Amino acid sequence: MSNPRFTTNDIRRHVEQLGPWFHNIELGGVSTAPAHFLGDYPSVKWRRFSKAIEPEIEGRTVLDIGCNAGFYSIEMKRCGAARVLGIDSDEGYLRQARFAAEVNDFDIEFRNVSIYDVSTLGERFDIVLFMGVLYHLRHPLLALDLIHEHVAGNLLIFQSMLRGSSTVEPIKRDYDFWEDEHFDRPGYPKLHFVEHRYADDPTNWWIPNRACVEAMLRSSGFEVAVHPEDEVYVCRRADAQAASEQPIAREVVRHD
Repeated sequence: MSNPRFTTNDIRRHVEQLGPWFHNIELGGVSTAPAHFLGDYPSVKWRRFSKAIEPEIEGRTVLDIGCNAGFYSIEMKRCGAARVLGIDSDEGYLRQARFAAEVNDFDIEFRNVSIYDVSTLGERFDIVLFMGVLYHLRHPLLALDLIHEHVAGNLLIFQSMLRGSSTVEPIKRDYDFWEDEHFDRPGYPKLHFVEHRYADDPTNWWIPNRACVEAMLRSSGFEVAVHPEDEVYVCRRADAQAASEQPIAREVVRHD
């Protein structure tokens, strides 16, 4: 339900003042990014994987890392999360997120915190969202390690842009020094480095293929429970996997 304090004209004026928006969010009949080049984004992606995690959300604590304008934070609250904290290092996005939450009349906290400083939060969350952030980082594996070490209580909802082959080949535990043909196979884990720009965005640094994403998640201590959407992985901490009795942990990983 929208906050009755805001008229449609109020919302439209604030949306224009706070723009441009990357998240297209419907606020009291006003769309924040109606001409988004990806369509109704990220709602179009949320609809493809939301059913896989909705049963997990009610009553839980949620950390939304790289929250942008707060779309996923808002959806978490809409699904009954007890507490939601969104963090980002861009004050412009945080202003958008606070406004969007206020229009929706949701109590969501937003803070300016870097992914590399998540240890300062001093707590673990039942669910951590890490959506569309990895490829914007100069140190992506470090970020996953920090999430596992400091803030992930159980579930990690992960999404990344993927480029290269969607094939995932089995890899050996070790390779001889003179054995190198596996590096050229499409299904071997690869992280593509962007030296300058990709999609005219100077913050696009590393873009993984599918095998690389799955290998990085495993390396950081996460087990993939469900792969409900082409770029989205629902993961559990490896040390929480055995103890969990949640049905989602027994789903078969799906490769689209």
